[in-house]
Amino acid sequence: MPLLDVFTMLVMTAAASFAMATAMAVVRPEAREGVGLWALALVLHGSCYALYALRGQIPDAASVVLANTLLTGVFALMLAAVEQFHGRPLPWWRMALPVALGLLLFGWFAGDYRARQIIVGTLGPAQLALVLWALWRPLAPAQPRGAWLLSASVLAEVLLMLGRGALALSRHMDNAGLLQISPTQAAVFVLAFVTIILASLGLLLMTKDRADAANRHLASHDALTGLANRRTLVQALARDMAHAVRIRGPYALVLLDIDHFKTVNDTRGHRAGDQVLRHVAGVLAARLRRQDLPGRYGGEEFLVLLPGTDLAGALQVAETLRQAVQDTPCPQPDGPIAVTISLGVCAARPHAPGCGEALIDAADRALYAAKQAGRNRVQHGPAPECPADAG
Repeated sequence: MPLLDVFTMLVMTAAASFAMATAMAVVRPEAREGVGLWALALVLHGSCYALYALRGQIPDAASVVLANTLLTGVFALMLAAVEQFHGRPLPWWRMALPVALGLLLFGWFAGDYRARQIIVGTLGPAQLALVLWALWRPLAPAQPRGAWLLSASVLAEVLLMLGRGALALSRHMDNAGLLQISPTQAAVFVLAFVTIILASLGLLLMTKDRADAANRHLASHDALTGLANRRTLVQALARDMAHAVRIRGPYALVLLDIDHFKTVNDTRGHRAGDQVLRHVAGVLAARLRRQDLPGRYGGEEFLVLLPGTDLAGALQVAETLRQAVQDTPCPQPDGPIAVTISLGVCAARPHAPGCGEALIDAADRALYAAKQAGRNRVQHGPAPECPADAG
């Protein structure tokens, strides 16, 4: 069976690295997620393999020392890219130390091919182990598909380097030079070609999955407060109504409004008004149960969905929220802003999915009554009559 030409594989690996680097530079996201650093690593990788291909035609200082040192730089930049993806500071000493050590060792053993394979088989896996550790620790990435693809590619490269280093250490290598054709060389460079592409695609997939998750969050949450938006609240209410009808359980909701919010905007400015909205949203989210859903219903109005809650429980929740907002002024550089809210509560045992709209209407009337009674209070209304044809 004919063996693959080593020179051709080296050139193809270099070309693939440069092409992938160009692609990643073009699709680089606005956020610093490591794609730019990874593209730079690919440039170094392509340069490394181009220098390998010129072995014997250019001085060994370039094709041996510089080329192998560039390879350690590739792994250092991969580590930097993963750390940047996670939003962590770059680990400069963990990046620079292996590169400096590689430059020293490859320069010292420039004429000893076997020793260089042992160095690559030791230093490379150690650097790539740092990449894997940074990828999965201390917390696993929220984008596991790309992380698994990247990890599998890196692990394959680690195993190959360890195996090649072990063969060199045991003097069982089937070649004595980089450009000599052998089954080992063919396997090494084919795998190097494949793993650098798959690892790069893994990082791109991680950034894509993160962007998709961010877009889904933006579509379902209010940009200012971070709470559920009106569309999400309406969808959740419809889903909850169907479940409540099925189990014949209680359901309640609270509609609340920030008192005198226009005055805050007029006297302290719209930026202060935005801070008040965020502040109230944070107070609500901090004092609700996991199953409850708070959201911004519109303007300075918030809606809180309370599944499995009867009127007494809803009134207790509403009073807790009212007291918490009253007792927690919104901090501002020019002095805190005292904030109060008025709340309308309604609860029922829905018998048809259409009860959701009736509950909101009843809570809205109760909220209006709370405002008319002087604000900063909780008011509840009677259970609504659901449409007979609802559902």
